[in-house]
Amino acid sequence: MGVRAVFLVGFMACGKSRVGRELARRLNWDFVDLDTRIESRERQTIPEIFRDRGESGFRLAETSALCDLLTESPSHNRVIALGGGAFVQESNRGLLGRWPSVFLEAPASELWQRSLTDGIERPLRGDAEQFARLYAERLPFYRQATVVVETTGKPVSSICVEIEAALQLGGTPETRGVPE
Repeated sequence: MGVRAVFLVGFMACGKSRVGRELARRLNWDFVDLDTRIESRERQTIPEIFRDRGESGFRLAETSALCDLLTESPSHNRVIALGGGAFVQESNRGLLGRWPSVFLEAPASELWQRSLTDGIERPLRGDAEQFARLYAERLPFYRQATVVVETTGKPVSSICVEIEAALQLGGTPETRGVPE
């Protein structure tokens, strides 16, 4: 079997990076955060890109970074965390067609509270009403993911176990939290 990849998708503050890092650690895979890739390629932070080029300019940079990522020849399996709007773009979903995707689902109200306390500047957060409206608009796209995992009230390790089971991903018994 060749190199494998799993893409984590979902709304802002749903935990894609935290879950991605832990899942990659458990599986002994590499972790890639697409937003970090974009910032490195563009030599600007995500908020700076939004300010300088608007959302459409950011989406172009995002798709370009995703295309680059998918054309690399990695030597290791990878867990990739996408930005909150990446999977909403039809062209990006098309690029990911052969790879499994996991939607980390939580209610908008919970994500709003997380987004207020995580210290991350989020250009599209807006106020609570705008946040909820954007979440509702994106939800049908997120639900097109290969797997949906409800994250409310669950520790990251439990979320990882669900993803591993749903996608039949191997790991050692220790990383899966299962005694030998």
